[in-house]
Parts: sequence; C-alpha cells; structure tokens
Amino acid sequence: QVQVVESGGGLVQAGGSLRLSCTASGLTFDDYAMGWFRQSPGKEREGIGYITWSGDTTYYADSVKGRFTISRDNAENTLYLQMNSLKPEDTAIYYCAADRTKWKVWLGDADYWGQGTQVTVSS
Repeated sequence: QVQVVESGGGLVQAGGSLRLSCTASGLTFDDYAMGWFRQSPGKEREGIGYITWSGDTTYYADSVKGRFTISRDNAENTLYLQMNSLKPEDTAIYYCAADRTKWKVWLGDADYWGQGTQVTVSS
C-alpha cells in the first residue's frame, strides 16, 4: 500500500524559513516525479512546483520562484520543500503528490497524494 506523508509544517513569522518533508513508501520512489501543492481556505489548489524522478529538472510557479526550492533524496524516499522569505500569503495546507508522469503531477492529476501539513505565516 502506497503512503505519502508530509511533515514539517508550523507557525513562522513573515520573512522566516521552513522546510517541509514528504516521505513516500510502498512505491519505487525514484520511478516517480514528485510535486508540491498548496491550498488556502476559499481558494483553489495551487501547484507550487515539481521535480523529476532523477532530480535533474525542477519547475516552480511564479508565486514561489526564487523563494522556494524543491529537492529529493531518493536513498531516503524523501521529497523536500525549502521555503525562504515566507509571506502571510504563503499560509496554506501544503501537499505533496507522486506520479510516474511529471505532467500528471503538474496538472494536479497525480496518482498519490499526502494528507497535507499546515503552514501559517504571521505578519
């Protein structure tokens, strides 16, 4: 059974940093592209970015480009999201997703999703 679990969320002041982790089990991690998404109350889910199975290609939404970095450790079956220069508008539940096809990840149609971790940025 595939499990995807996010961790590392919390409360941080504006301008601060936070690193989220996402651990996947029950699948061959390095066969899968991975992505990060977020959703705030009353808003649609937003794709933040994705990373290919090898980690050699990443893509970011304009809203986080230059502030967030996605990386992965295939030996540890773990995906990371380093978030710097956080803003109150970054407050959301953050989700990770996995799929063998990177475009399905980016389009939000990934096969596997975590339950999310809350990130709150205070002003």
